[in-house]
Amino acid sequence: MKLYYMQGACPLATHIVLEWTGAPCESVALSHDELKQEPFLSLNPLGAVPVLEVDGTIMTQNGGILTYLAEAWPKAGLGGDGTARGKAEVHRWLGLVNSDIHPAFKPMFGATRYLGDEAMIEKSKENARSQLRTLFEVVNMQLATRDWIAGTRSIADAYLYVVLRWAQGTGVDLAGLDGVARFIARMEADAGVQRALAIEGLA
Repeated sequence: MKLYYMQGACPLATHIVLEWTGAPCESVALSHDELKQEPFLSLNPLGAVPVLEVDGTIMTQNGGILTYLAEAWPKAGLGGDGTARGKAEVHRWLGLVNSDIHPAFKPMFGATRYLGDEAMIEKSKENARSQLRTLFEVVNMQLATRDWIAGTRSIADAYLYVVLRWAQGTGVDLAGLDGVARFIARMEADAGVQRALAIEGLA
């Protein structure tokens, strides 16, 4: 396998899951500019990471890649408790991170630069921070009585940790979210997470 990634971006979740599964994988770091150039565009015309190459098959989109890894390495137990309901619970939270939390960061990453007015751009960022605070309050309620977002450690935890790192780096208010704070500490104490951070030069 070969994983194409950009430092600190959402493929960090894939790196974490690869460490949890023990699956051998070559990592290829790319700059932002390289994402928009050949030969990477021949792998993903959208010019986005992650891209996972498996025996000649190209996989894109974090949700799909993480699900593949959970299914391909079932002994790691990252896809739920094996029941339909357990799998649904994992994908419930994976979906929240992928479809709601991740896109909410777009203003912080330059998506509203087209407005051309610094005050308006900053207002869009403040609105995003407010939305993210609300979303992380939902996450915090779930983590109030459990160590992992879906009950047992799963692919959703890896992705959740990545967006929480972004929150810490972009000024999202996480104050008073004790369940979130415990989760971050638990993840950062995890040997697999530490190895994934080291691979990307983030340790």
